[in-house]
Amino acid sequence: MRCTMTDLINRPQYLNQLIQNKDVDLVKIVTGIRRCGKSSLLDLFHKYLTKNGVPDAHIIHMNMESLRYRDLTNYLFFYDYVSKRISPDGKTYLIFDELQAVEHWEKAIESFRLDFDVDIYITGSNAYLLSTEFSTLLSGRYVEIRMLPLSFREFLDFYEFAPDVSMEEKFQKYLQFGGMPILREYKFNEARSNQALEGIYSTVVLRDILQRNNGINQAMLQKIMLFLCSNIGSITSPNSIGNVLANEGDIPTVKAKNIAGKTVERYISMLRNAFVFFSVGRYDVKGKQLLKTLGKNYIIDLGFRNMLLGYRDADRGHILENIVFLELLRRDYRVYIGKIGETEIDFVAEKPNDKVYIQVTESMQSPETRERELRPLRMIPDNYEKIVLSMDRSFINSYDGIKSVNLIDWLLRS
Repeated sequence: MRCTMTDLINRPQYLNQLIQNKDVDLVKIVTGIRRCGKSSLLDLFHKYLTKNGVPDAHIIHMNMESLRYRDLTNYLFFYDYVSKRISPDGKTYLIFDELQAVEHWEKAIESFRLDFDVDIYITGSNAYLLSTEFSTLLSGRYVEIRMLPLSFREFLDFYEFAPDVSMEEKFQKYLQFGGMPILREYKFNEARSNQALEGIYSTVVLRDILQRNNGINQAMLQKIMLFLCSNIGSITSPNSIGNVLANEGDIPTVKAKNIAGKTVERYISMLRNAFVFFSVGRYDVKGKQLLKTLGKNYIIDLGFRNMLLGYRDADRGHILENIVFLELLRRDYRVYIGKIGETEIDFVAEKPNDKVYIQVTESMQSPETRERELRPLRMIPDNYEKIVLSMDRSFINSYDGIKSVNLIDWLLRS
């Protein structure tokens, strides 16, 4: 069964993860916001299989949101349909796009694993795909590949620029338009790009949030989305957001304790589950423990923020923070906001055998800014790497062992 292949651009970071896990007895699950490139990734993998000698009869590739499969939303019908098409000789590769359209799909997937010689790849556009029921049934038998919109490095590969366009100008386009791959065809036309982003945003809200959650007030969801967009990289709590909205009359004032905060937390959770926002907790660097209050929220792609609020350069420091946060996720770090004494470190990024502390600022030129950014890093009592990222290009690349690195250069490192 063949899928239609369009003009695909390679995304090796993700394709290599699928290739490395090929024929490993794990279900490969690609998650990410709608239109971030998951379907194209499966097409790329399909092409890889074909190029490496896998016959068409041994590849079953289905997008479950196509009307062609409208009668397969029941997992038993889905199982029967696919089972009849699995090759009796040798391994069959099952590739299912947007599988959350099939109710109780995990039961069918587990049966395929038990009943046939198959290697399974699936995508989904919300975190309900990895729900409790699924985790229980396939515990330890799947690997999740989290897909994000284009990194700056990928952005440079996707778009064509005139030879005289500077790297700084290209980065400015990235800040303005973001990294959703579909925008490539609009060639930086702001009106058409915003229309496309609005369409994706509406689909996420309607399909992945409103349809899956009962009793949702769409106007309130929009208000909370706009509040989070306006306050990316700022310390917030559901209670503080709830109080603001209650004071503005958007959340009814109820005597029950923290009702506004609980309402906001529920809505933010929905936005997280649809991969629109990430919530980042705070970490006490000296006490080495996570703090339960006052985290930050970062958006999946700055294009959405600019579409909703209009592009504003005034909040550039937090915009750059958002870029760095997403890049740390791409590099497989677990990310926290650092607290040391009364000061804050923008990011504490950890891997099993690695840790790095990062401050992000537009410029280190003024002595006041330099002191503000360096002071928390100087207070850290360990020898892990400490970096200040800025847009500066300076001959000074270190302050008392703390590295000063140009942000664009850092983004382009492998």
